[in-house]
Amino acid sequence: MITTKSFLRWVSIMRFFMPATLAFIGCLSLPASAQENLSVEELANLFQKQKAAFNEASNNGLGKSRGLKLVTVSDAATPQPAADTTVVSTATGSTPSDPNMPLEATPVVFGQLDPELQVNLRISFEFDSAALAESEKTKLEKICQVLQQSDIELMRIVGHTDTSGTAEYNERLSTLRAQEVARHLTDSCGIAAERLETIGMGERFPANTADTRADENRRVEFQALS
Repeated sequence: MITTKSFLRWVSIMRFFMPATLAFIGCLSLPASAQENLSVEELANLFQKQKAAFNEASNNGLGKSRGLKLVTVSDAATPQPAADTTVVSTATGSTPSDPNMPLEATPVVFGQLDPELQVNLRISFEFDSAALAESEKTKLEKICQVLQQSDIELMRIVGHTDTSGTAEYNERLSTLRAQEVARHLTDSCGIAAERLETIGMGERFPANTADTRADENRRVEFQALS
């Protein structure tokens, strides 16, 4: 039987622990697509945790660490350095290559980070386009600042899509969009191309597994590999 005295003691204890508990839950439940609201310092801390996870996974021989699982994707396109990004200038701006062109598929080891370690941005592109609109470039300013101020040696930029369209088309489009983001960070932010790597994962790793066509699945992910 719960007495008044024991109930009041429980309330007192909960008043002490509740702020910390809510902060912890909030950290774990932060949507993977909401990192644009984080500060430069918070993003930098997340990237340091990513680096530690990748280092642990690569050194323990198991391909897994706290917060990270290395997955071999047998039919992914080979990651490309930012220097290999191909852009075709047109009268309306810079437009990456045709998303209908096939990609050369080779096995790729992909780091699948737990949601609390992911850094995703919802970069909006026009339908069937990988051109980065001026209105979307401001979303990359904090990433630019982190790269300028940090010791990150290699950042992988990963394009993701929803399941609308064919898997092959989505992979190509996600690759081109990742390359366009890398091009912006190199040309507009002065980030050395050798610090950036791009890859498209298409529809393989949805942020919202319950609804693979949901908007949050169309995103650009940033992974600090080293």
